[in-house]
Amino acid sequence: SGLRRVPIGNRVTSIVDGAFSGCSGLTSITIPNSVTSIGDDAFFRCSGLTSVTIPDSVTSIESHAFFRCSGLTSITIPNSVTSIGSSAFSGCSSLTSITIGNSVTSIGGSAFGDCSNLEIVYWNATACESVGSTPGVHMDTAFEDCTKLTTVVIGDNVSTIPDYVFYCCSGLTSVTIPDSVTSIGWSAFANCSGLTSITIGNSVTSIGDSTFRDCSSLTSVTFNGTKAQWKAVSKDINWNYNTGNYTVTCTDGKLDKNGNEIT
Repeated sequence: SGLRRVPIGNRVTSIVDGAFSGCSGLTSITIPNSVTSIGDDAFFRCSGLTSVTIPDSVTSIESHAFFRCSGLTSITIPNSVTSIGSSAFSGCSSLTSITIGNSVTSIGGSAFGDCSNLEIVYWNATACESVGSTPGVHMDTAFEDCTKLTTVVIGDNVSTIPDYVFYCCSGLTSVTIPDSVTSIGWSAFANCSGLTSITIGNSVTSIGDSTFRDCSSLTSVTFNGTKAQWKAVSKDINWNYNTGNYTVTCTDGKLDKNGNEIT
């Protein structure tokens, strides 16, 4: 725990499991470009760590890698990273912003859970395949208990919004889904009870089961396409169950919640 700064040689290819676990006095670290993986519990409870730069060489960040690093204020996951393990950054209570790179395809349950001061997420994951644990088994979602998350910025390279990704993020008030997105996954924004407005890009062709379920404050949906396009979007059962009495504004007019014309 007395460590302050640690040099890591440029021949190191991985930071092994538990390498600096419990080093609460560690304040800074430089990870060289030779490192490709950050192991389980690598910086577990390094509460004094205030900043870390993850180099473009890293492809995986394993479970609990930065668990309860309560001094970290921002994190950038580079475009090289493809997987983020469960609870990797859970309990990082000082984190206010996270940037997720475009190559991430898998994020474990509670990866950013209980980041109680997280306000903004920059989501650039082009086609993330899985977030959190298996539905119906144990719902640990990526941003579980991030109640202060108010802003999600989705990159214009993103094609898929994965299942459960922002489930129960009650602080979200508005979301813009860019024109690059073609599908929005199951329960992606379910139980976002503070969500009042959504903008959906004109390339969306499918909306999954319970995608906006229990978004009870929802009053406005803007669709960047025509009324005919909106009606043609495949919408699974319960996709909008228990939502507010919203209006869908399309480029050529308005529809009510049930898809009926508003004159």
